[in-house]
Amino acid sequence: MKVSIITICYNAAAHIGDTLRSIAGQDHDDIEHIVIDGGSTDGTLDVIHTYRSGIAQLVSERDRGVYDAMNKGLRMATGDVVAFVNAGDMIEGAATVSAMASEFAKGDADAIYGDALMVDPDDISKVKRFWKGGTYARERFRAGWMPPHLGTYIRRDVYERLGHFREDLKVSADYELMFRFMYKHRIRVRYVPKVLVRFRLGGVSNRSLAHIWRANVEVYRAWGLNGEQVSPLIVVAKPLRKIAQLFRRG
Repeated sequence: MKVSIITICYNAAAHIGDTLRSIAGQDHDDIEHIVIDGGSTDGTLDVIHTYRSGIAQLVSERDRGVYDAMNKGLRMATGDVVAFVNAGDMIEGAATVSAMASEFAKGDADAIYGDALMVDPDDISKVKRFWKGGTYARERFRAGWMPPHLGTYIRRDVYERLGHFREDLKVSADYELMFRFMYKHRIRVRYVPKVLVRFRLGGVSNRSLAHIWRANVEVYRAWGLNGEQVSPLIVVAKPLRKIAQLFRRG
Protein backbone atom coordinates (compact mmCIF):
# COMPACT_ATOMS: atom_id res chain seq x y z
CA MET A 1 0.00 0.00 0.00
CA LYS A 2 1.39 3.37 -1.03
CA VAL A 3 1.26 6.08 1.63
CA SER A 4 1.67 9.71 0.59
CA ILE A 5 3.22 11.89 3.28
CA ILE A 6 2.93 15.62 2.69
CA THR A 7 5.25 18.09 4.42
CA ILE A 8 4.70 21.83 4.15
CA CYS A 9 7.35 24.28 5.28
CA TYR A 10 8.53 27.87 5.16
CA ASN A 11 11.78 29.20 6.63
CA ALA A 12 12.08 26.13 8.85
CA ALA A 13 15.82 25.45 8.57
CA ALA A 14 16.18 24.97 12.33
CA HIS A 15 13.69 22.09 12.53
CA ILE A 16 12.97 20.65 9.08
CA GLY A 17 15.79 18.12 9.47
CA ASP A 18 13.95 16.46 12.38
CA THR A 19 10.92 16.00 10.16
CA LEU A 20 12.81 14.65 7.16
CA ARG A 21 14.79 12.18 9.29
CA SER A 22 11.62 10.82 10.89
CA ILE A 23 10.15 10.12 7.45
CA ALA A 24 13.35 8.82 5.83
CA GLY A 25 13.74 6.40 8.75
CA GLN A 26 10.39 4.67 8.26
CA ASP A 27 10.54 0.94 7.51
CA HIS A 28 7.55 1.00 5.13
CA ASP A 29 8.76 0.35 1.58
CA ASP A 30 6.17 2.38 -0.35
CA ILE A 31 6.17 5.98 0.81
CA GLU A 32 5.65 8.93 -1.51
CA HIS A 33 7.08 11.96 0.28
CA ILE A 34 5.90 15.31 -1.07
CA VAL A 35 7.48 18.54 0.20
CA ILE A 36 5.77 21.87 -0.43
CA ASP A 37 7.99 24.83 0.47
CA GLY A 38 6.68 28.38 0.47
CA GLY A 39 9.80 29.88 -1.07
CA SER A 40 12.11 29.75 1.95
CA THR A 41 15.09 32.09 2.18
CA ASP A 42 16.76 30.86 5.38
CA GLY A 43 18.53 27.69 4.27
CA THR A 44 15.54 25.37 4.50
CA LEU A 45 16.08 24.20 0.92
CA ASP A 46 19.72 23.38 1.64
CA VAL A 47 18.58 21.02 4.42
CA ILE A 48 15.87 19.53 2.21
CA HIS A 49 18.36 18.77 -0.55
CA THR A 50 20.42 16.62 1.81
CA TYR A 51 17.38 14.29 1.92
CA ARG A 52 16.40 14.78 -1.74
CA SER A 53 16.82 11.11 -2.71
CA GLY A 54 13.89 10.14 -0.48
CA ILE A 55 11.58 12.92 -1.66
CA ALA A 56 9.30 12.06 -4.56
CA GLN A 57 8.15 15.63 -5.30
CA LEU A 58 9.54 18.99 -4.20
CA VAL A 59 7.93 22.35 -4.92
CA SER A 60 9.32 25.67 -3.71
CA GLU A 61 7.27 28.74 -4.55
CA ARG A 62 5.20 31.42 -2.85
CA ASP A 63 1.75 30.34 -1.74
CA ARG A 64 -1.38 31.85 -0.23
CA GLY A 65 -0.88 30.25 3.16
CA VAL A 66 -0.79 26.94 5.02
CA TYR A 67 -3.93 25.45 3.52
CA ASP A 68 -3.05 26.46 -0.03
CA ALA A 69 0.24 24.59 0.47
CA MET A 70 -1.56 21.55 1.86
CA ASN A 71 -3.93 21.52 -1.09
CA LYS A 72 -0.98 21.64 -3.50
CA GLY A 73 0.36 18.53 -1.83
CA LEU A 74 -3.00 16.78 -2.03
CA ARG A 75 -3.27 17.49 -5.75
CA MET A 76 0.12 15.85 -6.29
CA ALA A 77 -0.47 12.81 -4.07
CA THR A 78 -0.92 9.39 -5.70
CA GLY A 79 -0.90 7.16 -2.62
CA ASP A 80 -3.78 5.04 -1.35
CA VAL A 81 -3.58 6.86 1.98
CA VAL A 82 -2.47 10.40 2.82
CA ALA A 83 -0.89 11.82 5.97
CA PHE A 84 0.56 15.23 6.86
CA VAL A 85 3.83 15.68 8.77
CA ASN A 86 4.73 19.34 8.65
CA ALA A 87 8.01 21.14 9.27
CA GLY A 88 9.28 20.57 12.78
CA ASP A 89 6.92 17.66 13.44
CA MET A 90 8.03 14.02 13.56
CA ILE A 91 6.54 10.60 12.99
CA GLU A 92 6.81 8.75 16.30
CA GLY A 93 8.80 5.56 15.74
CA ALA A 94 10.21 3.90 12.62
CA ALA A 95 7.36 1.41 12.22
CA THR A 96 4.44 3.86 12.37
CA VAL A 97 3.70 4.11 8.64
CA SER A 98 3.92 0.35 8.11
CA ALA A 99 1.60 -0.15 11.10
CA MET A 100 -0.91 2.28 9.62
CA ALA A 101 -0.73 0.57 6.21
CA SER A 102 -1.53 -2.72 7.95
CA GLU A 103 -4.51 -1.13 9.71
CA PHE A 104 -5.90 0.20 6.41
CA ALA A 105 -5.40 -3.20 4.78
CA LYS A 106 -8.17 -4.51 7.04
CA GLY A 107 -10.56 -2.56 4.81
CA ASP A 108 -12.90 -1.30 7.53
CA ALA A 109 -11.96 2.39 7.65
CA ASP A 110 -11.64 5.48 5.47
CA ALA A 111 -9.74 7.36 8.18
CA ILE A 112 -7.65 6.07 11.07
CA TYR A 113 -6.28 8.24 13.86
CA GLY A 114 -4.21 7.74 16.96
CA ASP A 115 -2.63 9.88 19.67
CA ALA A 116 -0.20 12.79 19.50
CA LEU A 117 2.51 14.21 21.73
CA MET A 118 2.79 17.99 21.83
CA VAL A 119 6.34 18.92 22.74
CA ASP A 120 8.46 21.90 23.68
CA PRO A 121 9.51 23.71 20.47
CA ASP A 122 13.14 23.81 21.62
CA ASP A 123 13.35 20.40 23.30
CA ILE A 124 11.35 17.62 21.65
CA SER A 125 12.01 15.29 24.60
CA LYS A 126 9.81 17.48 26.81
CA VAL A 127 6.15 16.50 26.40
CA LYS A 128 3.94 19.46 27.25
CA ARG A 129 0.57 18.00 26.31
CA PHE A 130 -0.75 14.57 25.38
CA TRP A 131 -3.56 14.50 22.83
CA LYS A 132 -5.37 11.22 23.30
CA GLY A 133 -7.61 10.57 20.32
CA GLY A 134 -9.80 8.02 22.10
CA THR A 135 -12.44 5.68 20.74
CA TYR A 136 -14.36 7.16 17.83
CA ALA A 137 -17.94 8.31 18.25
CA ARG A 138 -19.39 10.78 15.76
CA GLU A 139 -21.35 12.68 18.41
CA ARG A 140 -18.14 13.59 20.24
CA PHE A 141 -17.82 16.48 17.77
CA ARG A 142 -20.78 18.06 19.55
CA ALA A 143 -18.72 18.20 22.74
CA GLY A 144 -15.82 20.04 21.11
CA TRP A 145 -13.76 16.96 20.20
CA MET A 146 -11.75 16.30 17.05
CA PRO A 147 -8.99 13.80 16.34
CA PRO A 148 -5.44 15.16 16.07
CA HIS A 149 -5.12 16.19 12.42
CA LEU A 150 -1.42 15.34 12.25
CA GLY A 151 -2.24 11.99 13.84
CA THR A 152 -4.88 11.09 11.27
CA TYR A 153 -4.37 9.10 8.06
CA ILE A 154 -7.11 9.37 5.41
CA ARG A 155 -7.71 7.49 2.17
CA ARG A 156 -6.94 9.66 -0.85
CA ASP A 157 -10.26 8.84 -2.52
CA VAL A 158 -12.05 10.56 0.40
CA TYR A 159 -10.33 13.83 -0.52
CA GLU A 160 -11.25 13.26 -4.15
CA ARG A 161 -14.92 12.72 -3.28
CA LEU A 162 -15.41 15.26 -0.52
CA GLY A 163 -12.91 18.00 -1.30
CA HIS A 164 -9.78 19.58 0.11
CA PHE A 165 -9.07 22.28 2.72
CA ARG A 166 -11.14 25.47 2.58
CA GLU A 167 -8.71 28.31 1.98
CA ASP A 168 -11.18 30.94 3.19
CA LEU A 169 -10.59 29.57 6.70
CA LYS A 170 -7.17 30.73 7.88
CA VAL A 171 -6.54 28.82 11.12
CA SER A 172 -9.14 26.04 11.47
CA ALA A 173 -9.55 24.54 8.00
CA ASP A 174 -8.22 21.26 9.39
CA TYR A 175 -11.12 21.16 11.86
CA GLU A 176 -13.62 21.98 9.11
CA LEU A 177 -12.23 19.23 6.87
CA MET A 178 -12.40 16.61 9.63
CA PHE A 179 -15.89 17.75 10.59
CA ARG A 180 -17.03 17.63 6.97
CA PHE A 181 -15.60 14.17 6.35
CA MET A 182 -16.49 12.52 9.64
CA TYR A 183 -19.58 14.28 10.98
CA LYS A 184 -21.38 15.46 7.86
CA HIS A 185 -20.52 12.67 5.44
CA ARG A 186 -20.08 9.92 8.04
CA ILE A 187 -17.01 8.29 6.57
CA ARG A 188 -15.80 5.14 8.33
CA VAL A 189 -13.42 6.12 11.12
CA ARG A 190 -11.36 4.06 13.55
CA TYR A 191 -8.99 4.79 16.43
CA VAL A 192 -5.72 2.99 17.16
CA PRO A 193 -4.24 3.41 20.67
CA LYS A 194 -0.81 4.42 19.44
CA VAL A 195 1.19 7.66 19.44
CA LEU A 196 1.60 8.49 15.75
CA VAL A 197 3.23 11.90 15.79
CA ARG A 198 5.26 14.24 17.96
CA PHE A 199 4.65 17.88 17.09
CA ARG A 200 6.00 21.15 18.35
CA LEU A 201 3.64 23.51 20.10
CA GLY A 202 3.17 26.93 18.53
CA GLY A 203 1.00 26.09 15.50
CA VAL A 204 -1.02 28.69 13.65
CA SER A 205 -4.14 28.24 15.83
CA ASN A 206 -2.24 28.55 19.14
CA ARG A 207 0.17 31.46 18.63
CA SER A 208 -1.74 34.08 20.58
CA LEU A 209 -5.06 34.83 22.24
CA ALA A 210 -6.16 36.51 19.02
CA HIS A 211 -5.38 33.37 17.03
CA ILE A 212 -7.16 31.17 19.58
CA TRP A 213 -10.20 33.43 19.38
CA ARG A 214 -10.14 33.32 15.58
CA ALA A 215 -9.80 29.54 15.65
CA ASN A 216 -12.91 29.24 17.82
CA VAL A 217 -14.84 31.59 15.54
CA GLU A 218 -13.85 29.45 12.55
CA VAL A 219 -14.90 26.27 14.38
CA TYR A 220 -18.36 27.80 14.76
CA ARG A 221 -18.32 28.73 11.07
CA ALA A 222 -17.42 25.17 10.13
CA TRP A 223 -20.73 23.90 11.46
CA GLY A 224 -22.74 26.50 9.55
CA LEU A 225 -20.77 25.96 6.35
CA ASN A 226 -21.81 22.31 6.52
CA GLY A 227 -25.46 23.01 7.25
CA GLU A 228 -25.29 21.98 10.90
CA GLN A 229 -26.37 23.86 14.03
CA VAL A 230 -23.38 24.38 16.32
CA SER A 231 -23.51 22.68 19.69
CA PRO A 232 -23.45 25.10 22.67
CA LEU A 233 -21.18 22.63 24.49
CA ILE A 234 -18.30 23.68 22.25
CA VAL A 235 -18.11 27.09 23.94
CA VAL A 236 -16.68 25.55 27.12
CA ALA A 237 -15.71 22.04 26.04
CA LYS A 238 -12.93 22.89 23.60
CA PRO A 239 -10.91 25.06 26.04
CA LEU A 240 -11.39 22.47 28.78
CA ARG A 241 -10.03 19.73 26.52
CA LYS A 242 -6.83 21.73 25.99
CA ILE A 243 -6.46 22.24 29.72
CA ALA A 244 -6.94 18.50 30.33
CA GLN A 245 -4.14 17.72 27.85
CA LEU A 246 -1.71 19.63 30.05
CA PHE A 247 -2.11 17.00 32.78
CA ARG A 248 -1.36 14.05 30.48
CA ARG A 249 2.11 12.98 29.44
CA GLY A 250 1.35 9.89 27.34
